Amino acid sequence: MRKRLGKIFFKKDAIAVSKNILGKFLVHQLSSGKRLEGKIVEVEAYVGPEDLASHAKNNKKTERNRAEFLEGGHIYIYLVYGMYWQFNISTGPARHPQCFLIRAINPIPHDKYKSANGPGKLCKYFKLDKSFYGEDITTSKRIWIEDRGETVSPKNIIAAPRIGIDYAGPYWSRRKLRFYIKNNPAVSKK
Repeated sequence: MRKRLGKIFFKKDAIAVSKNILGKFLVHQLSSGKRLEGKIVEVEAYVGPEDLASHAKNNKKTERNRAEFLEGGHIYIYLVYGMYWQFNISTGPARHPQCFLIRAINPIPHDKYKSANGPGKLCKYFKLDKSFYGEDITTSKRIWIEDRGETVSPKNIIAAPRIGIDYAGPYWSRRKLRFYIKNNPAVSKK
């Protein structure tokens, strides 16, 4: 069973969506006809203007983060260090900036020589770049997320602090807002 995730799925808060997106499949239909796909195994939640690790902290809206303010289901992709794309999807209602970052995907079919375990590697493997910015993942003809009937049990979801956000201070850098599937080999960092 393959069912594309719709708007209702992404309209919940970032934490709920982050936990529920684990085990779902990202699909990128290339113009060549080839399809890239894989199981989402690790994400990080960014919970709104109060989150000091969020690009929308204090409700600050910029040209870079405007997609974070769109209703759930829109792609927020940006470049870090001038070379690594980071793939996020907005959650919740419009004008309340929340999102989740997809940190790792287990590619299908599994290719031990190609890796999608880390935000930059994931975007490279899936050929994601700025052209996806602001796209609605629930209606796009080239990228979407599918439910294939697999539900990850809460006991198999590990919660841990997010990675690389020490600048957000002790409270936000220690909050367990990174979620991953227990014992999955594609997780970026245990």
